[in-house]
Amino acid sequence: MPKNNLVSKYIKPIFPRPSSFHRSGKLKDTIQCILFDIYGTLFVSGSGDIGIAKREPYPSEKLEKLLNKFEIQQTPPDILDRFFSTIDDSHQTLKEKGVDFPEVEIDRIWMRVLEIDDLAIVRAFAMEFEWIVNPVYPMPNLEETLSACKDLDVLMGIISNAQFYTPYLFKWFLGSSPEDRGFHPDLIFYSYKFGYAKPSIFMFNVAVKKLEKMGISAHSVLYIGNDMLNDIYPAKKAGFKAALFAGDARSLRLRENDPKCKDLSADIIITDLIQILDHVQ
Repeated sequence: MPKNNLVSKYIKPIFPRPSSFHRSGKLKDTIQCILFDIYGTLFVSGSGDIGIAKREPYPSEKLEKLLNKFEIQQTPPDILDRFFSTIDDSHQTLKEKGVDFPEVEIDRIWMRVLEIDDLAIVRAFAMEFEWIVNPVYPMPNLEETLSACKDLDVLMGIISNAQFYTPYLFKWFLGSSPEDRGFHPDLIFYSYKFGYAKPSIFMFNVAVKKLEKMGISAHSVLYIGNDMLNDIYPAKKAGFKAALFAGDARSLRLRENDPKCKDLSADIIITDLIQILDHVQ
């Protein structure tokens, strides 16, 4: 965990951009559990998701300073080329093993790219890199929503594309771990731990089995996410109710041209996290 003064150097307020959507829909069944996406749902994401895409412009000056800080003798373009190439190679290996939507462990990727074996150094670099390319900030009413759900004894979990630094977001911004914020430790599913990323249904199926052992059926579970393909599609395939979070136009992904989303709809649409309380009380 990095020191607070280093975190504060990178973390600045980011505010969601209003979308054209309005809250809508009503749930017929009683909700016994809420599962959340993280990037673009619980936290405003500068890139709209975790990490940075190949096609996006990158902050070259900041990356150059980061490389100098860690005494890495490579240019930002070279480092990014190696970074994406190494991820692509890892994805291809996993696909050959039958993984439909592969996920990597980003610290292991950086160890190969930077040619550094010290995991602590690599993780420090990886976190600062992520802060540069994908600044994040809590969505409005995040703390109030989680506190209210905890007070109401609402069972909560997470299914999200994530990396080792993702859980730190809760500590940095809310002062405590996801578990202390009310998320059940058996219902936290991060992609990097499974090798599968959304929109694969893999983590959702694991969640279904965990919930069944708790006596909770899929139709009484609500999953909340900002992406029709990555969130709503696998949630519905798993039998969950699905809420589209349309509170930030930056991260809202409708995927209207994707065949999987052609006839897909969410059960409800919310534009502020606090609105979810109307469906659990």
